[in-house]
Amino acid sequence: MGARKRISAEKRKEAKKSQYTARLTGCPVSPRKMRPVVRQLKGKNADIALAMLKTTVNGSSEYLYKLLTSAINNWQQKTDNKVRIEDAGLYVKSVSVDGARMLKRIQPAPQGRAHRIRKRSNHVTIELGSRFEEQSIVESQE
Repeated sequence: MGARKRISAEKRKEAKKSQYTARLTGCPVSPRKMRPVVRQLKGKNADIALAMLKTTVNGSSEYLYKLLTSAINNWQQKTDNKVRIEDAGLYVKSVSVDGARMLKRIQPAPQGRAHRIRKRSNHVTIELGSRFEEQSIVESQE
């Protein structure tokens, strides 16, 4: 591997150490049903977002609850300390819902015809951030 490639790979690796993400692939809920629930989470504190997902009746909230707990566990493993979520100022920095594969099925229709049914799925990515870490970075740059 060339020197430039190695240096840029090391920079990417260092940047990933400060990112706390979790990714759910192939979730069997259509993206259109998932996005309204996701919009409610953006910018919320992690503990508040967990409580919201726990009480939401929507079926996609169960998948998002598990994904958010996974992202929080990733944060705990990367920081290697026993700081509580509330004390760390952990919040949902960004959430993206992308379309995934589509299962194509056929439903019988009148007069020997067939209608295509598209069973959609999605990929969800959650990124967490710490308000206190971001404040310390901004203060150190000033």
